[in-house]
Amino acid sequence: MDYFDPHIHMVSRITDDYEILARMGCVAVSEPAFWAGYDRGTVEGFRDYFRQLVDVEPRRAATYGIQHYCWLCINAKEAENVSLSREVIAMIPEFLDSPGVLGIGEIGLNKNTRNEAIVFMEHLELATKYDQPILIHTPHLEDKYQGTRMILDMLEEDSRIDRTKVLVDHVEEHTIGEVLGRGFWAGMTLYPVTKCTPSRAADMIEKYGPERLMANSAGDWGPSKPTAVPDLIFELRRRGHAESLIRKVVYENPIEFFSKSKNFRFSTRE
Repeated sequence: MDYFDPHIHMVSRITDDYEILARMGCVAVSEPAFWAGYDRGTVEGFRDYFRQLVDVEPRRAATYGIQHYCWLCINAKEAENVSLSREVIAMIPEFLDSPGVLGIGEIGLNKNTRNEAIVFMEHLELATKYDQPILIHTPHLEDKYQGTRMILDMLEEDSRIDRTKVLVDHVEEHTIGEVLGRGFWAGMTLYPVTKCTPSRAADMIEKYGPERLMANSAGDWGPSKPTAVPDLIFELRRRGHAESLIRKVVYENPIEFFSKSKNFRFSTRE
């Protein structure tokens, strides 16, 4: 089955992973800007990183027939440096018309601090000014529920935000209901240790249905599995779900959501 991985950090993966993804049926990936494992110190460091996202990774992906898209921001882990964050946010418009740039993301909260919230709201200002879709990072583990509520409240306080153009990622059982209930899109991240397993994701699909719901691997430089979405496909098949339901979650929903970006130009297989 053809599928999308709507959230994967290919800058941290070896080229062989592109070949493996292609063999498993991946036709497109979406790569949010994220933390590099260390805090970058200058706006020029981010400019070079964005060039990698818009120029280098699409070429690597195309070698294996995979279409590559990306999102731009300064990640919440680096948002404690508000002055640098503002420099990066001011620079992002240089790239917004580049082919494959879908919007602003992954923005959100890490430890639910005041500075993180300030930088998050300034990203929202950028997204509304340039009419960009938004991809949201919700915190990990013990900070997730409070952080998700804080993020949703800040989104709702801005009447300019179109909820149908916001994907709230890394949902789990205790946050998915509120995300969907408030009218946003939800993403389930399939990690081998934290976040969500294919079995738990299948449970959530069975409880909430496939509308406005996606699944991703968030494969990065830490413990992660870039082929996690096929694992979910197999789990749903094992449970006897229709191919049409599976296809909606892993293929049709990403196309529907990404189509809200003016830079989404997806070519289906002939």
